[in-house]
Amino acid sequence: TSSSSVPIAAVDYLSIMEANRVKSVQVFGRKKTATAVAYCKAGRGLIKLNGTPIELVRPEILRLKVFEPILLLGQDKFAIVDIRIRVKGGGYTSQVYAIRQAISKALVAYYQKFVDEQSKREIKDKLAAYDKSLLVADPRRCEPKKYGGKGARSRYQKSYR
Repeated sequence: TSSSSVPIAAVDYLSIMEANRVKSVQVFGRKKTATAVAYCKAGRGLIKLNGTPIELVRPEILRLKVFEPILLLGQDKFAIVDIRIRVKGGGYTSQVYAIRQAISKALVAYYQKFVDEQSKREIKDKLAAYDKSLLVADPRRCEPKKYGGKGARSRYQKSYR
């Protein structure tokens, strides 16, 4: 009798499944109420946003903001991965900030899991030195309105007659 209860065929199947498994990570970026989910897998440098190329981000003024992590780290770091991003919630600006955070976090997570710790540390340090919000979400949220005024803090003007 053999000491292991797993049949040989099952072990072969498991090793085949391990070899065929796609190298991928899924991370999210947030800003206010906008959430961007980035699915990063081994590929050839494709970056898509809601199914369209990232070059077509609107408005054009904020397009450079989306490209910041790519320009900062260089195209060669993104050449080994494909990133697909879904974004919803918030406004234009919040969505753009959520997207750039998702791209940055996806690359860091991919390099940590599938490449090596040294290059991951390099990427992370470079991104953090440029802008910490590329890796860490901004915790600020909109404060709720209260009674006795038109907003969260402002009060209606006081009158004596």
